[in-house]
Amino acid sequence: MFVDTVVIKIASGKGGNGIATWRREKYVAYGGPDGGDGGRGGNVYLIVDKSLSTLLDFKHQVIFKAEDGSNGARSHCTGRSGEDLYIKVPAGTVVRDNDDGKVIADLIEDGQTLLVAEGGRGGRGNARFKSNQNNAPYYCEPGEASIEREIELELKMIADVGLLGFPNAGKSTLISRISAAKPKIADYAFTTLEPNLGVVKKPNGDGFLVADVPGLIEGASEGKGLGHHFLRHIERTKLLVHLVDIWGVTASNMDKIQEFIYQDPIENFRKINRELAKFSDLLAEKKQVLVINKIEGYPDEELTQMKEKFAAIKVADKRILEIFYISAVTGEGLTDLVNFIADEIDKIIFIQPPVLVHEDSVATDHDDSGFSIERLDTKEGVVWKVHCGRLERQMRVTNIREMESLRYLYKVAKGVGIFEELKRMGAEVGDILNLDGADFEVDDLVISDS
Repeated sequence: MFVDTVVIKIASGKGGNGIATWRREKYVAYGGPDGGDGGRGGNVYLIVDKSLSTLLDFKHQVIFKAEDGSNGARSHCTGRSGEDLYIKVPAGTVVRDNDDGKVIADLIEDGQTLLVAEGGRGGRGNARFKSNQNNAPYYCEPGEASIEREIELELKMIADVGLLGFPNAGKSTLISRISAAKPKIADYAFTTLEPNLGVVKKPNGDGFLVADVPGLIEGASEGKGLGHHFLRHIERTKLLVHLVDIWGVTASNMDKIQEFIYQDPIENFRKINRELAKFSDLLAEKKQVLVINKIEGYPDEELTQMKEKFAAIKVADKRILEIFYISAVTGEGLTDLVNFIADEIDKIIFIQPPVLVHEDSVATDHDDSGFSIERLDTKEGVVWKVHCGRLERQMRVTNIREMESLRYLYKVAKGVGIFEELKRMGAEVGDILNLDGADFEVDDLVISDS
């Protein structure tokens, strides 16, 4: 099974909480604050692994979470940082933000890494808040929140040569003759349901990679047939080999039981090129080697006429480097074709088209200070239920029985804008403020200080 688009969910690690502790040793009557900082949460990276050729693994796992940082400890001990998570992807993977569809990056080189979600910073322990004005702070900080996001991975295979043509043009047979690939071959259209890759050996011992793209049909660029799923895979190729059935036999539908109809081979050639142009400008301009297949048994006189017609097309179409007449079944003309392709791809320097990378990809944004306030009218009075990630995290490291810790919580709430919003919504003295399950009474200080 070939998989070339997936959406995965990722989450970086949360930062560990700082703690508020005090030095406690024998003969030390007044030990100062010694609470350590929390550890950093793990980052999430994508890393290119050249041994992968599909995104199939992501069909079995779509949720990825880096390790959280550990909380701080006594004696100024910093918590352990969370392990970074590296997610392996094949070369040629385009990464998009699934929310807005923006391209984040295009990963094409083996070992290339991309940070897609940064781990949260660890919170500061109370030892970090000690100052000349306050030498015994009772409060600490929580770790930063993790970053959660959905990203889309789209695979565009990296091959030297893209093999294309109508269904039943003989692409699978050709790639099986010139490489070690063993694609499914049968006498009906759409035998190939996924791209096939084959390595073709050059005379000097090197090789080049050929991608056999499933048969295109008219309207493929608009979503018809199978080819529209795979046009993306030939955008990166250096060269296109355009295979045309000289007999003009084309399938009328996608079923195995179907009728085959005759269409002008020249018109079939033009239809495929129109689909390339509709799909992308890059494909429309790519150089082609035109290969006329299945010449075995074709009448000599008609073959001569067909060669004249295609020769005229080559003169008019500057994309066509050369025309070859072959029989993929008997092997006629294959040696000259392979040698020509090998020479041409050595001459072509493929420049990867620039891909816009958006810096505002949210990969390092841990801000969860946004909030909402819900008014609840109960028998006991008005309750204002506050939902705010940052404030809830602060609550979890606050000792609500210690006044200085409460003052720091108050400072955070004011900075977020909770009090100002409560006043705007009509909160009054005596109302209840509910935060993360704890109730506080709204007093004059809250109303006046907002």
